[in-house]
Amino acid sequence: MKRDKNTAAPTRGALSHLKVLDLTRVLAGPWATQTLADMGADVIKIERPRAGDDTRGWGPPFLVGANGEETRDSSYFLSANRGKRSVTVDLAAPEGQALIRDLARDSDVLVENYKVGTLARYGLDYDSLREINPRLIYCSVTGFGQDGPYAPLPGYDFVFQGMGGLMSITGEPDGEPMKSGIAITDLLTGVYTSTAILAALEHRHVSGEGQHIDMALLDCVVTISSYQAINYFLSGKVPQRMGNAHSNMVPYQVFACQEGSVIVAVGNDGQYRAFCAAIGCLELAADERYASAAQRNRNRATLIPPIAQAMLARPMLEWVDVLQEAGVPCGPIYNIEQVFQDPQVRHRGMQLSLPHASGVPTPAVANPIRMSATPMRYEHAAPDLGQHTDDVLRDRLGLSASRIAELKAKGVV
Repeated sequence: MKRDKNTAAPTRGALSHLKVLDLTRVLAGPWATQTLADMGADVIKIERPRAGDDTRGWGPPFLVGANGEETRDSSYFLSANRGKRSVTVDLAAPEGQALIRDLARDSDVLVENYKVGTLARYGLDYDSLREINPRLIYCSVTGFGQDGPYAPLPGYDFVFQGMGGLMSITGEPDGEPMKSGIAITDLLTGVYTSTAILAALEHRHVSGEGQHIDMALLDCVVTISSYQAINYFLSGKVPQRMGNAHSNMVPYQVFACQEGSVIVAVGNDGQYRAFCAAIGCLELAADERYASAAQRNRNRATLIPPIAQAMLARPMLEWVDVLQEAGVPCGPIYNIEQVFQDPQVRHRGMQLSLPHASGVPTPAVANPIRMSATPMRYEHAAPDLGQHTDDVLRDRLGLSASRIAELKAKGVV
């Protein structure tokens, strides 16, 4: 559905011509395929019969249906699987493997996150499937990638936040290494994965050829070390935890004030001078020790204390108004409830309500991508387990009702 401030009129998505076969579970892979579904792709999510995606059970909280009973859908599952169709298939069964091959035959994209080598045992690896569909974009999402000494090992987001260095630079200087409050490695891997898939589709548009994409959670979290890694490469100094301070920019941190704390994010010399004037510290703007970003960084130990003292003079929301009026980047620190009460967030329609098979409206958080001609589509919430098995096997594969019943009786679907 097209999203605007007041309506949800149907529109054709940018990827509505594409068929995506989603063999992923948990978060990184489902996050990527949800983005493709938001863009209009027909995403068929393959799940294990009876059990489904692991995250269906990662609650509470669970969605409560119209009858007042909990569904099998946790908040975790709902967050990453909207807009998809659920089909249950036992990949360990030869007949199940045959169904996946038949679905892959006319799919544009297949995304999987099984351990390295698992799908090859079933004849569902890239080399096998490209024989029947040379145009297939086949994307593998794993913890460590398809090669290297750690390739066979499993791993979750938390592990990679540690191994990728993120936790070593997150937290208070005298505290323990701290993970992010969300599964950031999974989520950013999902974003990189959808980007890679779109690039591979564009290459296919030119060449007519599919290809294999190898995505690793460790690679992705190492990549976002970005300027911290370059800081190390240039200086030889290992970056340390700095709490809410910034390694390169000053003042760029949280300051306590009355009735809360405020984030001040000064990014250039003009903003610094405006900030000093706004807080009544013109002498700091005139001091040569703080005249440039590099000087402020070198002399942060003497600059921050007088700023911190000045910030105690007003309440948080008053400071936000004052600093915004002065053109200084700043903001309050919200909890999640406050985020979705903020007038800007409400104006942008970031909270959604989507229909669910249980008959109750289901909350969701909107995709941040805005496109004028092909807006994101939000047609339904994450599906019930196996909700679309009959439809897909009948319409995509042409199976009869009796054949579908036979497969169900065998536990294949």
